[in-house]
Parts: sequence; C-alpha cells; structure tokens
Amino acid sequence: MTKISIIGAGSAFTQDITTDILKIEGIDGGTIALVDLDAKRLDIARRMVEKLIEMTGNRWKVIASTDRREVIGGSQFVINQIEVGGLQNVRYEYEIPLKYNVNQCIGDTLGPGGLFKTLRTLPSWIDIVRDIEDLAPHATILNYTNPMSAVTLLTSRITELPVVGLCHSIQNTSSQLAEYAGVPYNELEWRAGGINHMSWFVELKHKGEDLYPVLLEKIKDEELLRQDPVRLDAMKYLGAFVSESSGHFSEYIPYYRKRQELIDQHCNTGYNGATGFYADNWPIWRKENDERILQQLEGTLPIELKNSNEYAAVIIEAMLKNEPKVIYGNVPNQGLIHNLPQNGVVEVACMIDGNGINPCQFGSLPEHLAALCRSNMAFFELAVGAVLGNDKEMARHALMSDPLTAAVCSLEEISNMFDELYEVEREFIPNMK
Repeated sequence: MTKISIIGAGSAFTQDITTDILKIEGIDGGTIALVDLDAKRLDIARRMVEKLIEMTGNRWKVIASTDRREVIGGSQFVINQIEVGGLQNVRYEYEIPLKYNVNQCIGDTLGPGGLFKTLRTLPSWIDIVRDIEDLAPHATILNYTNPMSAVTLLTSRITELPVVGLCHSIQNTSSQLAEYAGVPYNELEWRAGGINHMSWFVELKHKGEDLYPVLLEKIKDEELLRQDPVRLDAMKYLGAFVSESSGHFSEYIPYYRKRQELIDQHCNTGYNGATGFYADNWPIWRKENDERILQQLEGTLPIELKNSNEYAAVIIEAMLKNEPKVIYGNVPNQGLIHNLPQNGVVEVACMIDGNGINPCQFGSLPEHLAALCRSNMAFFELAVGAVLGNDKEMARHALMSDPLTAAVCSLEEISNMFDELYEVEREFIPNMK
C-alpha cells in the first residue's frame, strides 16, 4: 500500500500537492501522513486532506502527528516543506542587511537572508533525515524547502537516500516565455539547465525558429519590459532567459541591486523586485492561507479539484506505475553539466520511472552563464559546509562570497553584518565554533 509523508504540512503546498496525488488514476488508496510542529496548523491541514479525500471519493486515509516518528514509518515518499524560525526572523534578515545597503526583495536563497535561513533550517533537516533513514529506509525524498540548492546539497552529502529538489520555476517560466513570444505553449520547444532559480533557457524555439530574436524585438515595447524587467534586460545582454522571477534573480547577481538608481530603473512591484517584498508580505500570506483553508472547510469558499503544475505527484505516479515522465529536478551534478562543480547540485531534466529519478546529461552551459551559476554554487558549498562542520567562520565566508553583498559592502562591513545577524538569531542556530 502506498504511503506518502508530508513534513511541514502546514505549508501552502499541501493542498495542491495532495489534490494532485488524489487525482492520480489507478492509485486510489494509501496513507498520507502529515507532520507539523504547530498543532493548530497541522489540524487545519489534516481537515483539508480529509475533505479532499471525501471529495475525490477514493480510499486514501490520513494520519497526523506533531511527532514525525509516530507516523512516517514505511513511507515510500517523504515530501519536505519545513520552515524553521521564519516568522521570528524574516524582518531581521531584511532590515539588518538594509542598514549596510544590501537591498533584498526575497532573501530566502542567497544573500544575508538566504544564508541565515540555511543556518537555521539545515540542522533541523539533518535530524529529520536521520529519522527517515531509520523509519523509512526505502523512501525517496522530494524537497520543496528553500534554499532549494542548499537543502538538496546537504541531503546528498549525509544520506544515500535518493533526493530531488522540486521547484515550479521551469514550468512557470516556460509558460511565461510562450506568452511573451506569442506562441502556443504546447508548441514551445526549449532546452534548459543550470541551478535552481538560475536555470538558463539556452534554446528557445517555435517550429524550429529561434525565438530570441523575436523576444529582443518585442522588448523594445516598454510595456512588455515592465512585466519582467530584470530578466528581460538580462536576456538582452546575456543571450538567454533565466528561470526565476525578476525579484529573485536580481539578488543572485551583482548588477541590479547595488545602487538605488539601478533598483529604481530595473525593479518595480512585487516579484519584479520590490524592496522588502518577502519580509513585508510572507507573514501575511501565511496567515491568509490558513484563513482561506478554514473558509473552504466551512463551505464559505469553494474547493477546486484542479491539478497544479507541481512535480511531486508526477514523480509518485511515474515511479509507482512505471510510466516514464519528464520533470526538471535539482540533483547532484555527477557529470550532468560539465562546466559546473561536479560536487554541487544542478537543475536538469530528469526522466522518472519505476527505477526512480534518472537525471539527463545536459552538457556544458555557455561559459559566461556557467560563471554566474558557479558564484552561487560557491555560496551554497560554504553555507552547507559551515553547517556540517559547525564552522562559524565558514558561514561568514559564505556571506563574503555572495555576489550582491560583495558588490555593495567591504569585507569589514560584511563581517559586522554577519555578527549582527548571528547575534539576533542565536537561539535558532546551534552554537558554531
């Protein structure tokens, strides 16, 4: 019987992923185990999953606990969605760097925000992985937690369990590119590879025609450029479109957020690069998501049983039914992208079937694009190494290697910023030497 565990079940991903799982044809029974340390949010998630099971009319059952060891045993799939200390620290991770003129939009993957999210998330995740090894030794880990590359990299370093990091940026971006180019999505041809949040669409075609000249002509229209300002501007100079939103991407490179006039020129609202967008809105989104689910459970808001574009259920279906599917996943490099570090994690097409996750060799990225990826991968290597080695100075060096922080600050300023952040988040970070 199929068993799937979702750790961090209070996450906004749970409803969509569960709906996708329950709609898999030919697998109409099994157990979904929900885990969350917040008993109230766990109860909301449990009630929603029970409601979805009732609406789909199949024979799944749900179990839930704040103690993962009570419910994850025997899982074939473990989905990770944890958030560690986010509400308490999201403002520190935005406001303290801003004092040093490091201006972040999201701050959950790279930069000061991404580093300290890594430092407070990975120690808890290590404990969870050890429990999975003990209680579900044949499980495949599907990771949704950011920083995606860092979580997946650490997992690959500490366990032999198969792991894949899952994002929706390739799905969303390919859809956006079809819209920008004015072609039907199902006729879009592309080839993409790189790292999470920085995969590059190195080929983009429609019926054999290269779409980049089309896009370069279209972005002469200022209205289109404003829809995705950083990515479209970067495409003009770098020759390829990148997989993550303008706001995220603006933080991973040194070009767009190091001076206020550049932010004013290239970044606008929301995910297009707004200053403090995540810090200002994430706690509100979290609260609103819980309220929305409660309204759905009360019947005052409808529940739509429609498939999402997340990959978790695609993987589960392909493996259980041995029906090959292709997804884009974050996996250990191991010869997949030749000019990126072989001990790092890359995002490439993966074929999924009864044998599990089978990454596809990509080859080499254009060297200038690989260089931008390598700068981010060095940051992840240092951040993960700092956690595994309990090494505070390595964590400090990770921040010194961050492209945006280095573009704005001196080494002394970065070191002082690190100390300030470490001090306010000390209770969430195990003591480092």
